[in-house]
Amino acid sequence: MSSTSVLADVPLFPLHTVLFPDGLLPLKIFEARYLDMARDCLREKTPFGVCLLKSGGEVALPDEPSVPEHVGCLAEIDECDVETFGMLLIRARGTRRFRLLSHRVEHSGLLVGMAEPLPDDVPLEGNQHLAKFGACAEVLERIIATIRERDPDGLPFAEPFKLEDPTWVSNRLSEVLPIALKARQKLMELTDAGARIDVVHHYMQQHQLL
Repeated sequence: MSSTSVLADVPLFPLHTVLFPDGLLPLKIFEARYLDMARDCLREKTPFGVCLLKSGGEVALPDEPSVPEHVGCLAEIDECDVETFGMLLIRARGTRRFRLLSHRVEHSGLLVGMAEPLPDDVPLEGNQHLAKFGACAEVLERIIATIRERDPDGLPFAEPFKLEDPTWVSNRLSEVLPIALKARQKLMELTDAGARIDVVHHYMQQHQLL
């Protein structure tokens, strides 16, 4: 790992949610440290890191620090609006996963980390994986059609839809299936598209969604 591949001073947003690459994250921001963070990211066109909270709260308390999981996802703000004074509505999009090497708390209470970007998924291989992927893509296509019919503006996915991409399909299913947060975190951490397809396919079989 070369030193240039390490991202220094990445602002971190620990949340009770798991962000995947290409995933959408709508946020209502009102805490001063996150308002400042969002303004800096918008001005400098830089990402922030989203991590699932391992312990502590989204609003950090002096005696209960927010402790993030070690693997998160970088997010770029692609929409921003001011709802009321002192509140920002943003929509961020996941870009690339990272491993947190260290983190510190600034005076403002903002978590800042040193992060190592993780590689893209290992491509899908093998007939068995391809068959499972085909079934997963069909389910996701049905989910998209159902949501579109009910609420055309309420799609939780950004276009273009990459239904031929195993990483995109397995990430989107990991987001929408009612999976426990810790399990969702494990799915996001997987660096093998086939392994993630296996897990979501097994889950859908168990719950008779296939």
